[in-house]
Amino acid sequence: MDAPVSQDAAIIAATRHWVERAVIGLNLCPFAKAVERRGQVRYVVSQARTEEQLLADLRAELSHLAATPADVTDNTLLIHPQVLQEFFAFQTFLPRTEAAVRKAGFTGVIQVASFHPDYQFADAEPDDLGNLTNRAPHPTLHLLREASIAQAVDAFPAAESIYERNRATLNDLGREGWEKLGIKPATEEGGADLGV
Repeated sequence: MDAPVSQDAAIIAATRHWVERAVIGLNLCPFAKAVERRGQVRYVVSQARTEEQLLADLRAELSHLAATPADVTDNTLLIHPQVLQEFFAFQTFLPRTEAAVRKAGFTGVIQVASFHPDYQFADAEPDDLGNLTNRAPHPTLHLLREASIAQAVDAFPAAESIYERNRATLNDLGREGWEKLGIKPATEEGGADLGV
């Protein structure tokens, strides 16, 4: 059964807010602003309740992105609010996304980045502010064209320093500054109402 349109709209609105305030607002990804402003980011809410259903949605979105010109859709945020709410389960699932990309024949063409409300880097403590770089309101798989990434990296000097610069930005901002951005994980904005 499809989720009510208003529910999907609220999920997308929360994700757009995160993109606008954190990803673009804090310049966590210097490549995001241009494609967002040109309307080239596709936001899709998956109704999946199982990993298999999510993989089917992922395969469909990989095919859609590959078949769509980059100037129409440069990348896709596949938001899945009803499955993989636990971060460990989400992390365990990620190799399956890589396998799906490979099996679909998109290795070297599309890659998948991951975001989660409880994201934690392997070398970080749970309350490390650096984790916020990958904390989205809902679990999200970000489908990116490798050609677009290469183009953006060529245009951005010292792209390899982005990760460290982001950690410094978030440490300077602090927990209070982050909270002022109004970005809340789904669990704090009524996740139970979303069937999670």
